[in-house]
Amino acid sequence: MAEFLEPAWCGPRRRSPVRARIEGKEAEGRARDEGREDLARFAPAPHCPVVRTVDTGGVAYGEPGGCVSEDDQVGVPEPGASHSAEAPSLAHLKSATIREPGLDDRGSVFFAAIEMTRMPMILTDPRQPDNPIVFANRAFQDLTGYTQAELVGRNCRFLQGPETNRETVRELREAVEASRSVATEILNYKRDGSPFWNGIFIGPVFDEAGEIVYFFASQLDVTRRRVSEQAFRQAQKMEAIGQLTAGLAHDFNNLLQVVSGNLELARGSVAGERAQRQLANAAGAAERGAKLTKQLLSFARKARLEPRSLNLNALVLAFAEVAESTLGSTVSVRLDLTPRLPAVTLDRTNLEMALLNVLINARDAMPAGGTVTISTGTVLLNGDGRARGLPPGDYVALRVRDEGEGMAPHVAERATEPFFSTKGPGKGTGLGLAMAHGFVQQSRGRLEIESRPKNGTTITMLFPAGPGAVAEEEPTERRPALRRGDETVLVVEDSDDVRALAREYLESLGYQVLTARDGGEALEILKREERIDLLFSDIVMPGSVNGLILADRAQTMRPDLPVLLTTGYNEDLVAEGPATPTMDVLGKPYRKAELADRVRAALDRGARKMPAPGEPHHG
Repeated sequence: MAEFLEPAWCGPRRRSPVRARIEGKEAEGRARDEGREDLARFAPAPHCPVVRTVDTGGVAYGEPGGCVSEDDQVGVPEPGASHSAEAPSLAHLKSATIREPGLDDRGSVFFAAIEMTRMPMILTDPRQPDNPIVFANRAFQDLTGYTQAELVGRNCRFLQGPETNRETVRELREAVEASRSVATEILNYKRDGSPFWNGIFIGPVFDEAGEIVYFFASQLDVTRRRVSEQAFRQAQKMEAIGQLTAGLAHDFNNLLQVVSGNLELARGSVAGERAQRQLANAAGAAERGAKLTKQLLSFARKARLEPRSLNLNALVLAFAEVAESTLGSTVSVRLDLTPRLPAVTLDRTNLEMALLNVLINARDAMPAGGTVTISTGTVLLNGDGRARGLPPGDYVALRVRDEGEGMAPHVAERATEPFFSTKGPGKGTGLGLAMAHGFVQQSRGRLEIESRPKNGTTITMLFPAGPGAVAEEEPTERRPALRRGDETVLVVEDSDDVRALAREYLESLGYQVLTARDGGEALEILKREERIDLLFSDIVMPGSVNGLILADRAQTMRPDLPVLLTTGYNEDLVAEGPATPTMDVLGKPYRKAELADRVRAALDRGARKMPAPGEPHHG
């Protein structure tokens, strides 16, 4: 019996570990007799596919144009050699011919080689109804989880599932119907229901009469590559969305600063209950807008964080009461906390907001009620950490699992995009998971979503574990609001409206105010004005001197000058922190009371660092 082997590439002067002897002049004469003039001459060629038969050593002809090497050796392409344009990832013949079909001789070299290879392979028989599988090697069984008995007699379509692309299925079906080869990638499903990406090549096998007897399919599990490519594309998309979102949020914060600030001033000067109610409604809308931009900045990983050492178990226990009241009576909260949890260094307020958003999503996924489980644990990432976008090391996991309907893969893939929501109109902004995702990434962690339809959803937030014990929280004293002063403040702001508002706020508190439109103008004022007690500057400004550069140069000129910075977002300070102990940051939009409090605190810190009488002053 003549047996079919996977086609190889041949070329002159290339040696293969497996050699097949070509029959020389006999093959040439047989080629002429059979009308295969294209194989009558053994002209050398740089790359040419052939099919071999083992038992006879004869040439199994492919389509016209096939050839063998002049030195009668079968070869394989060098690394990096180009492949057929029709099959960019798998180089094969379009078809093959065997002398005698049959699968009875399982002890032959052919079956031994096929069973030993790590490449999954199958044969199907189109002469039988529904073109069933008639042979599957061990690698294919290992890949899919099915046994030989479970595979033989079934059409390959049983491996397909709900997320298998219908166009790819149609492409495969049309190729089989036309008895032609095809190379593609398709999403199939294993015996346990887990999906995998299958890089597949299918080619027909003919007998000597030209009748099709088998389809041969070689496969590769390309799941890891597809997942990596998908993750890369998603990261690029999210980065682009984040940049756009951050810019919009910063501009909106400037607008909201003007709106909310002037509303606050108007409420202090307008009489009448009706007018006060209208101003209060407008101020409430501005405040909601400020919260929205804060969520956008969290998604974009540009929110200002104040990290401190925390224990997630303690935080979850303290937060449980808030969670239960937020989720309602139909949802019960179950805690599963791992004892002796390592510390993490996180911004507590933003972590609580992220956890609350995830819990609200879990509640909304269970309209009829159910149980939400909040759990903690430790995770050690070794080599797989890089694949998950994290450096190897110890991590602390915070998980939220619901019993809801779950999400299809294409929905879970978009779940962290801003404004993406499967809820109805008016039932959410679509920013909850986006904000949580942004906060976790900004905290050098990773948010992972595990979800299947009808099987609930688990959101996992991974954070780097910190060394040492958790620091005790220090009690904070509430500073009195609207603290005043008579010092001189230099206000630097490129927005005319925001600059005018800041000036009005500060002058109403008793301060002397100088203003500048940009960093360059501010430096000129600092050179000529002797009495400046505080620099209050926006961070993001046009020109070569932004707020951070201005602060650095100002404190070089006047080392004891306190600095208060303000911004809609502060990407640089997130990573590096304030440059000196006399520098602080106030987020926009801010209220008059917040500005009064922070200005006074900055001035008081500066006063403590001023030289005593008789000591030199670097001013």
